[in-house]
Amino acid sequence: MNRKELKEFLEAKVIQYNTSDFIPHDPIQIPHRFDDKEDIEISGFLVATIAWGNRKSIINNANRLMELMDHAPSDFIKNFEEKDLARFEGFVHRTFNSQDAQSFMRSLQHIYAHHDGLESAFAKAYHTEANLQEGISAFKKVFFEIKHPARTEKHVSDPVKNSSAKRINMYLRWMVRKDQAGVDFGIWDKIPSSSLSLPLDVHTGNIARKLGLLKRKQNDAKAVGELDLQLRKFDPDDPVKYDYALFGLGAFKEL
Repeated sequence: MNRKELKEFLEAKVIQYNTSDFIPHDPIQIPHRFDDKEDIEISGFLVATIAWGNRKSIINNANRLMELMDHAPSDFIKNFEEKDLARFEGFVHRTFNSQDAQSFMRSLQHIYAHHDGLESAFAKAYHTEANLQEGISAFKKVFFEIKHPARTEKHVSDPVKNSSAKRINMYLRWMVRKDQAGVDFGIWDKIPSSSLSLPLDVHTGNIARKLGLLKRKQNDAKAVGELDLQLRKFDPDDPVKYDYALFGLGAFKEL
C-alpha cells in the first residue's frame, strides 16, 4: 500500500474498532461505571496501573480495588485516614501488591490535596517539559514526592528511562481524547490530543512493523517516538485514534 491507501485503510479500521461494543470486554469498562469526573479519572488511573496480563484478571482485580474504595474512588481518596488502608492487605495483581496499593492511595490523596488533582498534575508536568512523554516523567516525580516504598516506583513508567509507558499513554488517551464513539472520555481540557502518544504493546508494535510504520524492534520509548512521527503525518490533531486500528488488527489477527 502507498501512503494514501495506508491512511484510508487505517481510517476504516478506526471506525470498525472504535465503538462502544469495545467497552464491555476491556478494563475501560470500570471508569465507564462512573459519571463524576474525579471518580472517572481516579478509577481510570488505578485500572490503567494494573492493566497488564490476563484481561479477565485485570478486570476482576480492578473491580476488587473499586470495592475496597466503597465504589466511590474520589470520596475515598479525599477522605481516607491511614487506618482505612488496612483493607488493602492481601490485595495483589501480579507484582502490584498491597504495599503498592496503599502507597498509591497516599500519593493520590497528596495529588488532590496539594496539586489540584490528576489533570492539573499531568498538565503542569506537560507544560513545563518539551513534550508529553517528558511530562510523564515529570509527573512521576510529583506522584512520588511523598514518602513511599522504593519498590512502588516501578509501577509508574518513565519514558525518559526508555519505557514505552504503555499504560500511562493508554490512560492519557482515555482522559484526553475526544470523539463521538463513546469509548474515550475526553474529560481533560488542559492537554491537547495532538500531544498524545500511542500505547505501544505487542499487538500494536507487531502490526505497525507489518505495515511499515515502525522499524525499531524493541517496544520502548524510542519506538513510541518513531511511531509518533508516522501517525502524526496521517492525523496531527488526533494521532492516537490509530491505536484502535493497530490494536484491532493485531488482537483479531486480521494481519
